[in-house]
Amino acid sequence: MKSIIKTSRAPEPIGPYNQAILSGDTLYTSGQIAINPINGKLEIDDIKSETKLVMENLKAVLMAADMNFEHVVKTSIFVSDMNNFEKINEIYGKYFNNETAPARETVEVANLPKFVNVEISMIAKK
Repeated sequence: MKSIIKTSRAPEPIGPYNQAILSGDTLYTSGQIAINPINGKLEIDDIKSETKLVMENLKAVLMAADMNFEHVVKTSIFVSDMNNFEKINEIYGKYFNNETAPARETVEVANLPKFVNVEISMIAKK
């Protein structure tokens, strides 16, 4: 059985998907990009602020499922330019404790939705 997780504190989906699905005690988030949930506008002028908004959107989705970053067991990071990895990693790292950080992969791709620079999804477990 699955439950749909939805919050107004994260952007509305831009396609036929949900912000997250809770199946048992495991949460699967959809990839988040830097859409401001208040005004629906992209904020992609600076990679650090873009990454922070992505992480804040994910934080809102986690909170809607009564979870936080300590519950995250796996992340997937998609970037349009691997040269931004260090800056993305700097912001991403502020959301996790190094000793309990999740498993992850970071992959450079040709394009991302709305031509953003970074998209991140997570799997979390209660």
